[in-house]
Amino acid sequence: MLLTEISDRMEIEQVMIDYCHAIDDFDWEALDYVFTPDAIIDYTEMAPFRGNLSEAKAWLAVAMAGVAHSQHNISTSQVRINGDSAWARTICTNPMVSNDGHLMIVGLWYRDQLRRTDAGWRIVHRYEESSWRFNVPDGVLSDPAEIRAVWAAAGGHPAGPC
Repeated sequence: MLLTEISDRMEIEQVMIDYCHAIDDFDWEALDYVFTPDAIIDYTEMAPFRGNLSEAKAWLAVAMAGVAHSQHNISTSQVRINGDSAWARTICTNPMVSNDGHLMIVGLWYRDQLRRTDAGWRIVHRYEESSWRFNVPDGVLSDPAEIRAVWAAAGGHPAGPC
């Protein structure tokens, strides 16, 4: 691996880490350093949201109000870099404790498209792909099978090339 690729991978990994800390710290403004202003953030397999960065920040402030604690743990990223564009698929395990003390855990993949900007690497498209759920009450999260069926009927997968 060339030094430039190692550097790019480390910067991309840092963007992913910064996302986790921003969400776990309920610091929505920190997401400005993770996403491009025109990014599309698609949580539909996990929760009923798909929109741009400013919509995501407003939605997260409301959606996460019932969460006392969360801990986004990421690992095992596959990263493909092509010039100033990159694609990544990263595993996330996320335990969450609601305000009433209920513990639930979800497993998912982040499917990201990234772009090198003057400020460094930023995510331009994020799709959360559901993998598994533990102790999640009915109706709290979206049904991923329903979401995937809609995308398949439209002739594709929302995560693009990742």
